[in-house]
Amino acid sequence: MEFIIKSKNIELDEKIRNYAERKIKDKIVKILDKVIKLEIKFTYEKNPRINLNNLVEVTVFTAGAVIRATDSGTDAFEAVDKVNSKLERQVKKYRDKLIDRGRKSGSQSDTGLMGEELEVVEDEIDESIVKTKTFILKPVLPEEAILQMELLGHDFFVFINSETGRTAVVYLRKDKKYGLIEPTLQ
Repeated sequence: MEFIIKSKNIELDEKIRNYAERKIKDKIVKILDKVIKLEIKFTYEKNPRINLNNLVEVTVFTAGAVIRATDSGTDAFEAVDKVNSKLERQVKKYRDKLIDRGRKSGSQSDTGLMGEELEVVEDEIDESIVKTKTFILKPVLPEEAILQMELLGHDFFVFINSETGRTAVVYLRKDKKYGLIEPTLQ
């Protein structure tokens, strides 16, 4: 497993690195056995009006999903504790879904990374598009796409519907229910 710690606007000492590794990495590996990569990003917000100015973002790459949690605190240790509890809930939820899916469909296994980012380009293409992402689409059921969207903490998720073979989008509606968009050609 690849383990990466990044920082922005903050110099990390060994104490916080070891704390993050012990609290996050060790716990996640115990819960989920097929972790490919674990990335922790520390950010310090320099704005004096922001009270919780230490932000921690953790991204877990598994064989079937990408799980992301973000939280902040008054210091880096508090932020690690907060994000750890959020991440632990998400990872357990994902693991339970995998177990339930395995019981329903026999011995299905996930291969490949769903939503694996290939390239992130932040060059300004024109005035309205400021960032472009490219990623691999894996055919999944809409229910799996909803799970992936929740694990990433996004409001929408683009995927290939394995039932129809077409590109589709699931999204979170204002009434907290889910919508599905499937375009058709004329």
